[in-house]
Amino acid sequence: MSLRVTSFRTPVELPESQLSVELARRLDVSADSIPGFRILRKSLDARNRHRLEFVYTLLLPAADKELSTLRGRDGIQIEAWDEPTFEEPAIGTEPMPERPVIVGSGPAGLLAGYFLALRGYRPLILERGQAVRERVPAIREFDGGGSHDPENNYLFGEGGAGCFSDGKLTCRIAGPDVDWVLRSFVECGGRPSLVYEHRPHLGSNKLPMICRNYRRKIEALGGEYRFGCRLEGLKISDGRLQGVQTSSGFIPTSVCVLAIGHSARDTYEMLLGAGLPLRQKSFQLGLRIEQPQEIINRHKYGRDSYLQLLGAADYSLVAKGQKDLFTFCMCAGGIVIPSVSEPNRYCSNGMSNSRHDTMFANSGLVVTLETSEFGSSHPLAGVEIQRKYEGIAFEMTGRNYLAPVQRAKDFLADRTPNPGEKIPSSYERGTRGANLAAVLPPPILKAMKAGLPVMDRQWRGQYLPDAVLVGPEMRGSSPVRIDRNPETFEIPEIAGVFPIGEGAGYAGGIVTAAVDGLRVAKKLVARYRLPEN
Repeated sequence: MSLRVTSFRTPVELPESQLSVELARRLDVSADSIPGFRILRKSLDARNRHRLEFVYTLLLPAADKELSTLRGRDGIQIEAWDEPTFEEPAIGTEPMPERPVIVGSGPAGLLAGYFLALRGYRPLILERGQAVRERVPAIREFDGGGSHDPENNYLFGEGGAGCFSDGKLTCRIAGPDVDWVLRSFVECGGRPSLVYEHRPHLGSNKLPMICRNYRRKIEALGGEYRFGCRLEGLKISDGRLQGVQTSSGFIPTSVCVLAIGHSARDTYEMLLGAGLPLRQKSFQLGLRIEQPQEIINRHKYGRDSYLQLLGAADYSLVAKGQKDLFTFCMCAGGIVIPSVSEPNRYCSNGMSNSRHDTMFANSGLVVTLETSEFGSSHPLAGVEIQRKYEGIAFEMTGRNYLAPVQRAKDFLADRTPNPGEKIPSSYERGTRGANLAAVLPPPILKAMKAGLPVMDRQWRGQYLPDAVLVGPEMRGSSPVRIDRNPETFEIPEIAGVFPIGEGAGYAGGIVTAAVDGLRVAKKLVARYRLPEN
């Protein structure tokens, strides 16, 4: 039995090394009665911009009789607590003739592969793009004006889209599986505080190294990666998987984890043609908004010293309406990047390095498009909506992967930018002024124009005057779901195929995708013996 301390508030100026002394002082007990503790959670309360506070949840390893009687003192709550434990599956009994194949090395496939490797299953991970070492220079070349590589880009390659999608580890789920995933990020190069920060952030500059470290651990445990290897078909006989056809040849296997990501549109088409149960799913889309980071800092911080202590400020906004508009993937001190998987299309995204050190802040501004608004019953109708508006964006900027941009005030007034007008943006490849109403479906455009003024009022008129919009933002979530058994994660009627992560429609972000990968790996360990070959 341990003690959990909640609602322990401190000024942001107080260093973590002084927490035990401060807790003892606030509870009016001796410092000796505060044993070693572990931080379970640390969040920032910024409601009073002139007095920012950290709010801690702490775990004291032994139940102290003196402390347990102090509930409620100075607002601090103390309670006896049994910490939930991570469920470690025993190895199963069903035969596995060949090692498991994982398609995709993004967060879902990566964590599935890592857990399986740790348990001795020697997974084979197939990745259509290249390793980080080749992927990073290819992306830099594209940002500098080079050609688009449909197999090795911001979305495809080692680490998947997650490798260059800012590295935020926020999620709405909690528990031992989340803790295990966060600890694994630390084991592979993340800073130790990731496990308890309210909004942990790896940084786009750190993610390639972390993905590489996972690979090295997996390979050291007997696993294998095959880069430049695209899934092209599934061999299914009598309702059971027999193997996978790839661009590098046929691979026999009875277990395939589909961690394909939300942008492998050609793979969706192949899976649908193979008879897999794909269906429409509502998804988020919209634009990105950029402002000078200085404005965000000034709005959130009432003291200059807070910037030195806390770094670039972030924000989260929701404008309630007939269709809610909300911010997504806010990148403090970041840049806008292309999120392009197919040629002749343009889509935006954002990222920031661990130091959040650019002049710009950017965030997604997204609205949910319901399946009833797709205008078609085809399982891939949402994908075609993405393609349509990404194609328009590509054409309107000269067919060269420039970003279409527009000042927020002109967007609301439906004013097209003047030709040659300089509109500030962090997008490296270049921009061109455009009327962004053309890259949004009508329900999204209506919600955007209704919600932006609401957000501006929430910021007392400081949100929009210097804001620039970039668009479209089409990859907020997957427009497709692949049906699976909620208990086994296996596709009904097709034994041995396990769709997971964002591409399968069961996650939204790095951590939720990684947890989904971990959970399917635990299911596989509990079901199958170690591979025979």
